[in-house]
Amino acid sequence: MITDPLAIAALIAGITALAFWLDHRFELMSKIGASLMVIILGAILSNTGLVPQESPVYRGIEGPVTSLAIVYLLLGVRLADLRETGPAMLGLFLLASTGTALGALAGAAFFADSLGSDTWKLAGAFTGTYTGGSLNFAAVGRGLDLPASTFAAASAADAVTTALWMGFILMSPIILGRWIGSPAPAATGALATIAADPPSEPTETPPGSKRVGAESEHHPYWSPVPIALFDLVLLAAIGMAVLIAAGALARWVGLFPEILWLTTIALALGQWPAVRRVRGSSQIGNLGLHLFFGVIGIRSLLAAMVEIGPAVFLYTLVAVAIHGIFLFSLGRILRASVPMLAVVSQAAIGGPSTAMAVAVSRGWASLMLPGVAVGIFGYALGNYAGFGIAYLVRAIVGG
Repeated sequence: MITDPLAIAALIAGITALAFWLDHRFELMSKIGASLMVIILGAILSNTGLVPQESPVYRGIEGPVTSLAIVYLLLGVRLADLRETGPAMLGLFLLASTGTALGALAGAAFFADSLGSDTWKLAGAFTGTYTGGSLNFAAVGRGLDLPASTFAAASAADAVTTALWMGFILMSPIILGRWIGSPAPAATGALATIAADPPSEPTETPPGSKRVGAESEHHPYWSPVPIALFDLVLLAAIGMAVLIAAGALARWVGLFPEILWLTTIALALGQWPAVRRVRGSSQIGNLGLHLFFGVIGIRSLLAAMVEIGPAVFLYTLVAVAIHGIFLFSLGRILRASVPMLAVVSQAAIGGPSTAMAVAVSRGWASLMLPGVAVGIFGYALGNYAGFGIAYLVRAIVGG
């Protein structure tokens, strides 16, 4: 068994690099996603006895490294981008998020006996991930102290359910076209200009997302980004300052967990032009988050995952199914188009890059950037929604 902290740190970095390479090299692996592959590789390390269940390295990654990763990823959220989506797209996304919350509440009621004291934590984590993405799953799950085995089982179930839902969304014009029956909206104004002349820079994508193309220059983990040394130093200073401020506010003001103070401060800083000009936050944030996934995998015991997995998987199916029924039913009443509903739903369930992938693959060019914009808004909303639903479920079913 390897116990040297430096060797353990090297192994975690190594399995993260391997997951990135597999995600880039093989189409099947890109569908699984790097996040889940890091968890699986970490679980292999621990369940084969190669590394211990406890190490100072794990505590360091779970603590400041993950907190900094969340800060850096949230610095990339641009709330002003929502002006390009129009009220219709944003309104539908809020309906999608409401459907997610209802699904999480229903799942908690159905599976409370099977999941026990972790039910409220899973409700929060699933609300977060089906509103924003893996960033929110990690932030909410970590903030609620979701056990490692449960976290890993929930992540695996989430990956499978997200893939199944994306398949349904891609088929939605055929499955739901006659039932809803309204055409795709035409892009107008500034949105039409953007759709006709997409940006030359690749759009940032959330951790563990599916790639839109096979070319390295468009892959989320392989896109070259020029970063100056000053950018790195400035990011280090900003990240540590946010951590200090969030901790101080949590102690002195209270009201919210430290992770919500951190979210609020990072979101506010991300709207400041001087901060937006600093490069590299997405890359560093993705690295830190995937190191965290590696630790989650290492802490996962196979026996515990098998024991808790089926109930968790059924929970994700119920939550996503209710999300879909709620959104598409109200969409029909509101006479929204199938393409808009499909892209909005995929943005909530799979994140902004999968929403863009759906829009591109179905030829809905006018919905590509709006889907990304509302998906990024989901990053901002996911943590708040996740904690809110978690505490509501705890008040109802206990925990």
